[in-house]
Amino acid sequence: MKYLDEYRDERIARRLLADIRRRVARPWVMMEICGGQTHTLMRYGIDEILPPLITLVHGPGCPVCVTPLEIIDKAIRIASRPEVIFVSYGDMLRVPGSDSDLLRVKASGGDVRVAYSPMEALKIARANPGRQVVFFGIGFETTAPANAMAVWRAREEGLSNFSMLVAHVLVPPAIRLLLTSPANRVQGFIAPGHVCTVMGYQQYEALSREFRVPFVVAGFEPVDLLEAILMLVGQLEDGRASVENQYVRSVTREGNLAAQKTMEEVFEVTDRKWRGVGLIPASGLRLRPEFAAYDAERIFDVGECNAAEPAECISALVLQGLKKPWDCAAFGRRCTPESPLGAPMVSPEGACAAYYQYRRHAVPA
Repeated sequence: MKYLDEYRDERIARRLLADIRRRVARPWVMMEICGGQTHTLMRYGIDEILPPLITLVHGPGCPVCVTPLEIIDKAIRIASRPEVIFVSYGDMLRVPGSDSDLLRVKASGGDVRVAYSPMEALKIARANPGRQVVFFGIGFETTAPANAMAVWRAREEGLSNFSMLVAHVLVPPAIRLLLTSPANRVQGFIAPGHVCTVMGYQQYEALSREFRVPFVVAGFEPVDLLEAILMLVGQLEDGRASVENQYVRSVTREGNLAAQKTMEEVFEVTDRKWRGVGLIPASGLRLRPEFAAYDAERIFDVGECNAAEPAECISALVLQGLKKPWDCAAFGRRCTPESPLGAPMVSPEGACAAYYQYRRHAVPA
C-alpha cells in the first residue's frame, strides 16, 4: 500500500478480519505495547469485532502513565522555584503528583510552559539568560534522540541556564518483567512501531527466543493492527515464536543508527522506577557524567521523594495487562479526565482515557 488512507480502507479491514476468523482456533491473549495502538483499537472498535477467542490487553506503552509519582513531585518542586522556567509536553501538566500537579503550579504563578520539542526549550533558554530553563525529558526510546540532541546542543553553545529533568524509560526490560511474572497471561505481543523505528527490533528477537513468545512490530492505523493480529494468530496457531515486521514502511531490523548514536553519546542505562510497577533494572536512561552540568536533579538538589499511589487506583494492574480500566471501581465516577486519580486517565495514550472516550457506555453497572 502507498497512501495513508489505504490503511483505513474498510474493504481491506474486512478481508483481514475474515482471515483472522478463519485462522484462529484456540483462545489467545495478546498485548499491544503502545498507547497509540490502544487508542486506535478503541476508536475503531477493533477489540469489539475480533473473534471471542482473541483477548486484547493493554501494556505499559504510555510514557506519561509510567512516569513515577516521585519524578512528578520533583518536577513540581523545581517548577515552583521563582528563578525557573519549566518547559514540558502538555500532557504532563495534569498528571497528578502526591499533592498537586504542574497545572496548579502554573495557576499559582509558576512559569510553566508547554512545548512540542526540546528545541523550543533551548530557544527559551537563549531568550532568557537570567532564568533557569528546565525541560521535562520524558518518553520511551522514541523521544530520547531529540532530548539527547537538545542537551548536546546546549553544551556546544555553552548554555549554562538549560537543564533537563530526565525520566526516560526503555520498553524491552518492561516486557521482560511482564514475561517473568507468575501472573503473566500474555501469549503474543504487538510491538511498538515508533520505538522500533528508532531502535529496530533486534532486542525483541532475544526476548522471543528466550521466552518462546511471538512479536509483531506494528503501525498505528486500523489495517496495521488487524494485519499484526493476523500475523500473531498465524504464529500462535502454528506454534512458532519469532519477530515479524508489519510496519515495514517505517521500521528496519537495525533501526535508526544515527539516532541511536546520539542517544548513546548523551545517555547511559540506569535502573528506573515505573509508576505503579516499581523498580525495573536497566529500564531507564540518565545523563552521562560528562553531561552532569545539565542534570536538573543535580542542579536543584531535589533529593529523594517517596510517594504512594492512591489506594483506589489500579493503574499498575492495567499497565501490566492484568485488569481492564473498567475493572476499577473509580473508573468514570471518581476518576475522569477532568479529575484523574492516575496518569492513564490523563494521557492521550493512556488506556483509561481511551476506555473513557470510546467505551464509557459499556462500563459495568
